[in-house]
Amino acid sequence: MTDGGLRSLVVKLTCGAEAAERANQAWTVAALAVAAGADVTVWLTGEGVWFAVPDRAPVLDLPHATPVADLVATVAEGGRIVLCTQCAARRDLTVDDLVVGATIAGAASFVEAVLADGVQALVY
Repeated sequence: MTDGGLRSLVVKLTCGAEAAERANQAWTVAALAVAAGADVTVWLTGEGVWFAVPDRAPVLDLPHATPVADLVATVAEGGRIVLCTQCAARRDLTVDDLVVGATIAGAASFVEAVLADGVQALVY
C-alpha cells in the first residue's frame, strides 16, 4: 500500500489499436490512479506493447477521450510500464526501443506483482 492508504494497481493491457476503447480505458484508469497517488504498473502484452514504442505507438482517435499519448506519458512519469518478455521478443523489441523507463520482464514477475499484498489487478 502507498502512504495514502491506496492499494497498488497493476493494469494488464492485452490489446492495441484494434480495441481502441478498451485500450484507452486501461490507460485512463492507470493515469488517474497515478494522479491519485497510487503505485501503478502497466503490463503490456500482445499488440499493447506498441504503446511503449515512441515511433510506433498507436493513436486512438476517440471522441471525448484524453489522447492516449498523454495518458502513457503520465504513467511513464509517475508509474511503471513493463512489457511481456515473449511479446517484446516476437516483435524484435529491446529496452532501447522503448519509452524512457519502460522495462521488459517475464510472466513470473507479473505473477509476483499481482499476488503481492495490497495489490489490485485489472486486465483489459
